[in-house]
Amino acid sequence: MAWAREIEKLAMRKWIWRTLIIAAVFAAGVLLSAWFWLQHARGFSAHAQPTSMEVMMAHMMRDMAMPAKAARMKNPYPATAATIEMASQHFAAHCALCHNNNGDGKTDLGKDMYPHPPNLAGRQTQTKSDGELFYAIRNGIRMSGMPAWPEDSRREIWELVNFIRNLPRQTPQQRQEMKRYNPKTIFPEPIM
Repeated sequence: MAWAREIEKLAMRKWIWRTLIIAAVFAAGVLLSAWFWLQHARGFSAHAQPTSMEVMMAHMMRDMAMPAKAARMKNPYPATAATIEMASQHFAAHCALCHNNNGDGKTDLGKDMYPHPPNLAGRQTQTKSDGELFYAIRNGIRMSGMPAWPEDSRREIWELVNFIRNLPRQTPQQRQEMKRYNPKTIFPEPIM
């Protein structure tokens, strides 16, 4: 019996040592990854191109933050030429400063933001559900430049969703017409 107990002790020590070695290798991998990231990250500057890890983590966190109930919401307002025209004026006056009239996000203000405004006409935005777009407009996106728009009516926001859906089919003439509604300055009144 004593030899069985000794074998058990040896097996237990072997298991403990293996576990400790695996934990140490894992911890070393985490520390090495963190060190590598810190060496190659370019600080907190909005001018720096984010690392692929930052992009992946930002997308993952944004997707995890979207309530499932919001993602399933359906747009109760059908898109018509008249409502898309009204929404284009609203978009030009309130959203184009960061997102551009064509939705590409390539504006003077947008290029200095991190994360940069997304291309609303692009696949990444167009594959989102109407409910996800509504939720992002209504509530904003934390730790980005996207503000919440709680004062806009539900109908206005749903019509903006219809406008965003129409962006890939927007004509040059429609973009030109929107310029009439773009703000002339980012400040509502002169700075003294």
